[in-house]
Amino acid sequence: MRRLVLAIVCLNLIAALPAQAAAIAPERALQQITSAEFGSLRSIAGWLRQHGRDGYVGADVADVMGIPRLESEDLLEARQRGFRSDDELRIAQISADDKRDFLLFMVQRPDDQVYFYFSTVREGLKKAFVSIPSRNLVMPLDRLEAEARFRQEVRYWGERIEAK
Repeated sequence: MRRLVLAIVCLNLIAALPAQAAAIAPERALQQITSAEFGSLRSIAGWLRQHGRDGYVGADVADVMGIPRLESEDLLEARQRGFRSDDELRIAQISADDKRDFLLFMVQRPDDQVYFYFSTVREGLKKAFVSIPSRNLVMPLDRLEAEARFRQEVRYWGERIEAK
């Protein structure tokens, strides 16, 4: 429960970032993603739609990530799953409706670092951040690190789906 609360706090911390932080140009993301990874994103999205639990993304997080929403929407409905392996907590979320295309990943590590990846099924990685809650710090990841870590996360979820 403590880790879940920490994850929610971290999501709120990224709301303090400027909306342009750590943006990965969509055309660059498309060039970097392989066809296998693109297929994995589609598979992960489909799996979350079928097997995900009801959840939400807060308006502040949606705004930072660049997810379109109506001004009246305080929460965006999502389908989500989370797993803990060793000391890491991983959460994946996808829009619960067809109005939006987002696939969010979060990895909370035991070294006080929480990584966030905003992607779409069509365009791949768009933004990536690391949060260090104990220092109340949120920083964008550089493009190369973001892409490498994002690929690792896509592989993790792809393997998780295959194991089910």
